[in-house]
Amino acid sequence: MAVTMSERAAQHVSNFIAKRGKGIGIRLGVRTSGCSGMAYKLEFADERDESDLTFESHGVTILVDPKSLPYLEGTELDYVREGLNEGFRFNNPNVKDACGCGESFNV
Repeated sequence: MAVTMSERAAQHVSNFIAKRGKGIGIRLGVRTSGCSGMAYKLEFADERDESDLTFESHGVTILVDPKSLPYLEGTELDYVREGLNEGFRFNNPNVKDACGCGESFNV
């Protein structure tokens, strides 16, 4: 399975990379954190690591480290606006439980 992003998320990432003036895409991963066990990592990538797995969605490169992929397989990254708030949302089919604040999850 792949890691993808919605068209809206891809447009947001593309616009941000253009404003930064550099970057090849985004890097997604997971780390141990929070009350449910894991949290997402999201950062702009300026170069590809040798071990990165590469996906492309709506013209944007998504890099994932091999250790994170089992937790992220099938995930779609979306960009949403809800009232005055806006940001990325991970639509991850692997999540079994998430904490009340939405900062961490477990699989």
